[in-house]
Amino acid sequence: MTEREIPATEINAITLIVVDMAASVQFYNRLGFETVYGGGDTGFTSLKIGTNFVNLQHTGAVPGIGWGRVIFHVASPDHVYATATSHGYPAETMPADAPWGERYFHILDPDGHELSFARRLT
Repeated sequence: MTEREIPATEINAITLIVVDMAASVQFYNRLGFETVYGGGDTGFTSLKIGTNFVNLQHTGAVPGIGWGRVIFHVASPDHVYATATSHGYPAETMPADAPWGERYFHILDPDGHELSFARRLT
């Protein structure tokens, strides 16, 4: 099978290194992610939102800066934004319509991982 014959795939999960598992699990839970394995007092946690999974791994190491961004498509970025800010998590940007056809906003998790919550505009 050549590279061109490989069927299209999707990202099933990402794994992020975290410093404070309890704070990270609380952050993701408050944004609507469901804990499906582990928890705030474990070394590894798996969370789900829609069909997306985020794994959190506690290694004691501090993650690097400038690694990029993870984009989650959700029904309402405005709702996720309101939920995050109501819990005291400051967003990097306010929800806005982008010229590339998405409504989105950016927020950092407790370990500085940049997350974008977006939906396609119709």
